[in-house]
Amino acid sequence: MNDLARRTTPSPTGAVRRAAPALVGYVAVRALGLVTLALWCAARGTSPHTLLAARWDSLWYARVAALGYGYEVRLPNGDVHSSLAFFPLLPWLERFGAAVTPLSYADAGLTVATLASLAAAWGIFAVADHVYGRRTGVCLVLLWAALPVGIVQSMAYSESLFTALAAWSLYAVLTGRWVTAGVLASLAGLTRPVGAAVVAAVWTAAVTSLLHDRCTPPADGVPWVRRALGMLIAPLGAAGYVLWVGRRTGRGPFGYLDVQAGWHNGFDGGYAFARFIAGKFTSFPAALAGLGLIIGVVLVIWLYVVCLRQGQPLPLLVYTGVVTALALCASSYFGSKPRLLLPAFPLLLPLARALARARPSRSAAVLGGVAVASAVYGAFWLNGSGPP
Repeated sequence: MNDLARRTTPSPTGAVRRAAPALVGYVAVRALGLVTLALWCAARGTSPHTLLAARWDSLWYARVAALGYGYEVRLPNGDVHSSLAFFPLLPWLERFGAAVTPLSYADAGLTVATLASLAAAWGIFAVADHVYGRRTGVCLVLLWAALPVGIVQSMAYSESLFTALAAWSLYAVLTGRWVTAGVLASLAGLTRPVGAAVVAAVWTAAVTSLLHDRCTPPADGVPWVRRALGMLIAPLGAAGYVLWVGRRTGRGPFGYLDVQAGWHNGFDGGYAFARFIAGKFTSFPAALAGLGLIIGVVLVIWLYVVCLRQGQPLPLLVYTGVVTALALCASSYFGSKPRLLLPAFPLLLPLARALARARPSRSAAVLGGVAVASAVYGAFWLNGSGPP
């Protein structure tokens, strides 16, 4: 192993056995959320299946899977919402699932998201277990499952798929599997625009490792060409799709930016988000929401600072920093920011480490309470504004 690898990688059977408590706990938390959603929907006369698989972005992914790219919605104000804004890996998997099973595109997407969420939970555990140990890994998975917007992990959205690819790519980096890390980063780049965060983590770790090897010959015998190959492969997915969109729109490298602009998505350093928060302080009820948003942003930044102080491995810090920056500093719909932060699971590591050090009874009580609150909020949220 290289200098980043601190533990011996277990066998596949041993890895499953070691991750079993985290995976069982993850399934239990998500099952609680789904049961709560079903009961809430029954009381309101709504359909949980529709909320999970056939609303908001789920419809766009299913439409791409069924019809390919090219669908647009022109709004009265002149904005154009194009399906080209949605990266292709999830629709490809939906199309494949619908082709080999009796499932509809929407149900295939729901199946992919369900399987991907389990893979994501396992990858998150593997990363935390490798760096901080098994108990921290279990606590991290349960915290991630019980996030307020954790219900998105059970929707036909791309967050679970992306998080799975990102987590396993980061694990591959930490254990010196550079080509695997590059391939997974490339697939993550075909899933969401924030795939750039995974690419940045792979590149930073590879360059740092190469520089380290110039000073200290590697003990693991990993040739530099594997690191270079991983670096080369990592950006191919995102770059390939962005260039394809540019060619299709006739705008070259700027084509995808134009597509995102039609959705009012862009990177403005957080200016639009700051104006949105400031606008909440025009009346008393709205001011409470504004204060809550400020507290939320401060909490996210504080957690990242704690991650820095605790000395997380550089790939995790780079990945989390890019995901957080893109989520908070984008000019996209502001209600989607919690969802955009969902892949930033290393932010929860300080909390997971604290729970792992606490008495098991106390940790169980905290995690149980958080899981219940998440289940109730998720049901309320999906039956209300939901994730745009």
